[in-house]
Amino acid sequence: MTSPKYFSEENKPRNNFNEDSHRDLWSVFKIMGEFVDGYDSLLRIGPCISIFGSARLKPGSKYYEMAVKTAIGISENGFGVITGGGPGIMEAANKGAFQYGGKSVGLGIDLPKEQGVNKFVTAEYVINFKYFFVRKVMFVKYAQGFIVFPGGFGTLDELFETLTLIQTEKIEKIPIVLIGKEYWKGLTDWIEERLVKDGYISKADTGLFYLTDDTDLAIKYICDFYKNRKLQPNFSY
Repeated sequence: MTSPKYFSEENKPRNNFNEDSHRDLWSVFKIMGEFVDGYDSLLRIGPCISIFGSARLKPGSKYYEMAVKTAIGISENGFGVITGGGPGIMEAANKGAFQYGGKSVGLGIDLPKEQGVNKFVTAEYVINFKYFFVRKVMFVKYAQGFIVFPGGFGTLDELFETLTLIQTEKIEKIPIVLIGKEYWKGLTDWIEERLVKDGYISKADTGLFYLTDDTDLAIKYICDFYKNRKLQPNFSY
């Protein structure tokens, strides 16, 4: 049995990318440059907590104000706060760190519809990236923990990537806190009822994150984790 043909002989894909070879090779140096700048800048800033969540939430909304409070508490305990530098939960977290006088870090990304980092990122802690994957490495490497508020695809991407890195032992275990039981319930139920029950992950993997509605407990969970652990970057080569 032969498979159906969807391309004609004239327009079917060719097995080469010769016209893009030089551009791709030169892009390696741009990528290296972003890694060097990011490593150098974040290493100087010191231990931070990455806070993620929706860019669409407005000041005055429940989770926005909780993120402000959380970032203040994180800063009070000596950690810097890393966000993507955008609006919503990112702005709220930067706002809390900024108001306390802590380290308010924004890892910006060049996007067609973005307007730069929010006004609560400390000027000396603005780091802009062109490549998403370089930026994602920076979120993980220098964060001593993650606090994840309700959000969309980007938030879920960061959450599951970090869980995967811990599960596969590519990085040491770090504390991950999900804030918002009502929001996360559908996901955590699905994880239990599908992933665990059907054997796609082990029951122990559900212990890689902590779920709460209490911002004080979220901060305590992270601080307790490091009572007998050394603060250091999450992976090295």
